[in-house]
Amino acid sequence: MKIQANQLSSALEQGLAPCYLVTGDEHLLVAEALDSIRTAARGQGFTARDLHVTGPGFDWAAVRDASANLSLFAERRIVEIVLPTGKPGRDGGAALVELAETLHADTLLIVTGARLDRSAANAKWAKTLEKVGTFVPIWPVERRDLPRWIAARMRAVDLEPDRDAIALLADRVEGNLLAASQEIQKLRLVLGAGPVTGDAVAAAVANSSRFDVYKLADAALAGDAARAVSMLRSLRIEGVEPVLAVWALTREARILARLRESAEGSRNPSAAMQKLGVWRNRQGLVKAALQRHSLAGTYRLLKLLGRADASAKGQAAGDPWQMLSTAIVELAGGSAGRRVA
Repeated sequence: MKIQANQLSSALEQGLAPCYLVTGDEHLLVAEALDSIRTAARGQGFTARDLHVTGPGFDWAAVRDASANLSLFAERRIVEIVLPTGKPGRDGGAALVELAETLHADTLLIVTGARLDRSAANAKWAKTLEKVGTFVPIWPVERRDLPRWIAARMRAVDLEPDRDAIALLADRVEGNLLAASQEIQKLRLVLGAGPVTGDAVAAAVANSSRFDVYKLADAALAGDAARAVSMLRSLRIEGVEPVLAVWALTREARILARLRESAEGSRNPSAAMQKLGVWRNRQGLVKAALQRHSLAGTYRLLKLLGRADASAKGQAAGDPWQMLSTAIVELAGGSAGRRVA
């Protein structure tokens, strides 16, 4: 059975399926869906959990054997398999089909991973999991839907935001639901229950170290590589997740790429920036950065940030912080900016 994410809670109330396939690139929503399934499973006596993260050389036979070898007095358990790429490969696909078709009543199978492309969604392993259990594809929250999503999340924790509060928070966290959730929880702690104005959000955001990623992006756009790299080090020391910095820099790199791609961008950058949602007080920074970067340069920068994102999420090897440092120098420098001494 295939259901939408917002149908999962009601489906779980009706009972557990034998297995679940949860996929998507919105990590917060995927994590919340998985937590809901695990919570429901614990309520049904599934107290043990075996976690397997796949990769090159992964031993699928061991997973099959472990799932088959249940003793009479064994705990009910969850077998959770993570597919970082969303593709298990030939051996993995065959193993997943076998696991789904031979599940013991005391074993709950959960398979999770990146968003499935068309070929993966139509593969036998995915169709088998959907037939035997429940398939929950998680889709991104589109920009037009983000204010509604933010408003609902704020009301769920007894905050009553006005229109300006919702708009400001949506602009600050666009494309990063994890940051949105964290800021809503912080607002609840700082402000308590009740009305929330745009001014209150602005003040809270200004005092939040999580939003130093915006200052980091601004420093890089301004061409001050040394300051931006220093800020990156501070963020790392403070315990900020590298995905937040990746997101902030990627957002700016995409804007530069779209401006370079657009003929309108060369004739009237201000109009193009307005269409892309660049605030008027930041247009000077973006224009300065645009003069330093060619279209090919913005593509290289996006590719580098893509590798940093994959590394930060454990989907690729490498140090995301080092990649971020390199990306900052590239964004700040371009062909004419300052370099780190």
